[in-house]
Amino acid sequence: MTHAILDVVQQVMSSPWIYLALFALAMLDGFFPIVPAETSVITAGVFAASTGAPNVALVIVVAALGAFAGDHISYAIGRTTNDKLRNGKRSGKAFAWAEQALAERGGLVLVVARYIPGGRTACTLTMGAVAYPRRSFAFFDGIAASSWAVYSALIGYVGGAAFEHDPIKGLLLGLGIAVTITVIVEVVRYARRRREVVPQSPEAEPAYAAD
Repeated sequence: MTHAILDVVQQVMSSPWIYLALFALAMLDGFFPIVPAETSVITAGVFAASTGAPNVALVIVVAALGAFAGDHISYAIGRTTNDKLRNGKRSGKAFAWAEQALAERGGLVLVVARYIPGGRTACTLTMGAVAYPRRSFAFFDGIAASSWAVYSALIGYVGGAAFEHDPIKGLLLGLGIAVTITVIVEVVRYARRRREVVPQSPEAEPAYAAD
């Protein structure tokens, strides 16, 4: 059963249509985060190392272009639905976080948010909603999309190279690395938030010297 699934996946990865599929998944992931774009790019990287197909350079290019296009769609959605984003129960918190981060770090937050679960979509929507300059958005998003594509493909490539004759183990290694990095990022963010919170304690009662 495992060999049959592996054969099917290998056939998909060796098809020229894989590049179009990766582009579409990366694009959809820009405004529909449930789409497993990163997993698909990592998988492509694994097979690029273990079987030679697909071409890892083309995987990086199409994934970056798809992510870039998807983020611009999300930006456009933010421009037209800013009031709903601000007032929504679930999106309001993410919107407030992204807006504050944007005010503090500017366009660089888009690069950082690319590696935060759910952060990328909240950030691109927010930048559209606050009418962040489109040229600046495109500049920082180009950096974010390119770095993400290189990161995801190379993680898979490392896993595939480590287990050249066992792509399943290579995929598990690649996904494990990605999850570990995500956890580390979240732990660092949590620790920084804890440091920034100043505990509110009641003022101490004035001490009076004894007569």
